[in-house]
Amino acid sequence: MSVTYPQGRVLLGETEAVRRAYERFSEQEIDETLLCDGPAGFSSKRTTLATERSVTGSGTFYRRAKRTLTFCPSENPGWWIDRGDLPEQMQIPVSARNIWTSARNIVLRCGNPHNYLRMVEHIVALRLGMGVDDLVIRTDSGDPPLFDRSSLDLVEAVEDAKIVERDEPARFVTVKEPVTFGGDRGDFLTFLPAEKGRNVLRIDCAIDFNSIIGKQRILFDVTPETFRKGAFARTNASRRQMLFVKTVGQLMADTRNLGYTPDNILIHGKKKWYGKPRFEIPETGKALEPVWHRAVLDLLAAIALIDTGRFVGTVVSYRAGHTLDCRAVTLLYINRLLTLVA
Repeated sequence: MSVTYPQGRVLLGETEAVRRAYERFSEQEIDETLLCDGPAGFSSKRTTLATERSVTGSGTFYRRAKRTLTFCPSENPGWWIDRGDLPEQMQIPVSARNIWTSARNIVLRCGNPHNYLRMVEHIVALRLGMGVDDLVIRTDSGDPPLFDRSSLDLVEAVEDAKIVERDEPARFVTVKEPVTFGGDRGDFLTFLPAEKGRNVLRIDCAIDFNSIIGKQRILFDVTPETFRKGAFARTNASRRQMLFVKTVGQLMADTRNLGYTPDNILIHGKKKWYGKPRFEIPETGKALEPVWHRAVLDLLAAIALIDTGRFVGTVVSYRAGHTLDCRAVTLLYINRLLTLVA
């Protein structure tokens, strides 16, 4: 299947570098395609939860502690993070306006420097992936729990809490025109307007690693089914990174207490996996877990930081990461490129 996209205005990066990256992206074959013909399967009304549900796991950044997230109904529009251990701090709006850093993972913060939540991407991706508009995430620390099934435990908690409709229509937003954001390592993101009358988010995501991961590309529409599939994909780390964490990293506060294990993270080397990868395609032998994680739990999370409505249209990602994702979403606001879908 061959797919081409308009490049649009280049708002970040050098035009010639973006053009070369587009050529490399276009030459990369699509490994898996999951598109829907009609609606994506989400409610056309604004939604929240019927009740609360909690999920507990070992800390991501402090493995010796148990951390709990509670998904709660909300009457206020949008997603909010409530640090229960900081009773005098206001809730953190889940928004591009509250990005503190995206160097290694996305951290959201509001007000007091201690009022933050790290690695929010694996949580807030549920906003678009499950079609939940209004919700409060109550947490007992700035350190989220980590699970062997990636974000699937969170998906099941929201399913158990039951998504319910509110008596008002959902809001959809898209971009006014095709725009592209280029990075500094041959990467880019392109945002394309939604087709008239079709409120669906389509993602074409490609990665290229100098390891066993290699080149991977998937094309899919965001539906409850494709999101649930991608939520099972773990983040990945190279064997060199894991060796660093277990040796020199023990001297550093940021890494010595990481809760990563061979079960909750996919470890890859130059020519082999260290552990069993998920989403293997029998015909090619490729294991598409890395690209599914990148598309659903990284990229979709950044798009979910567009807080004015559910984003619809097409997003094309080539070799991009958290930093470019967050810069792109921020620049959409700065350049006033977002518009409500009638």
